[in-house]
Amino acid sequence: MTGSNPVDRGEYGSKIHLITERTGLPLSAGISGANVHDSQALIPLVKGIPPIRSRRGPRRRKPGKLHAGIRLLPPTAMVTQRGIRHRIRRKGVETSQRLGRHRWTIERTMARLAGCRRLHRRYERKAEHFLAFTRLACTLICYRRLTK
Repeated sequence: MTGSNPVDRGEYGSKIHLITERTGLPLSAGISGANVHDSQALIPLVKGIPPIRSRRGPRRRKPGKLHAGIRLLPPTAMVTQRGIRHRIRRKGVETSQRLGRHRWTIERTMARLAGCRRLHRRYERKAEHFLAFTRLACTLICYRRLTK
């Protein structure tokens, strides 16, 4: 789960992919190599969202809306088939500032994950261990929000 990073002189690295709710609580997390496009990680992340308990009725198994700041052509059809409305930035049509209203929650959660030393620099050789530490950090973020 490592790949040559195109912006870091070809050094090997990993990416953390994350889906959060509106307030920034992590719902699904995953990792991939640094040279993998973000659109390839969207499908496993959407499938990995656990059922969400609601006050009335059955549990929600999908989010109502998906906001993305990058163009994701192939997975857009999968998101639409699952009944999720998407709002994806179109190049040349919309500015990135318009979706910035929603993107800051992801950036804040990623900054909280980067505060964990084990995730800031990858020490583990096995991808399963790194993913476990990522999910543990997401659990700590949820726990800290719960205790406030």
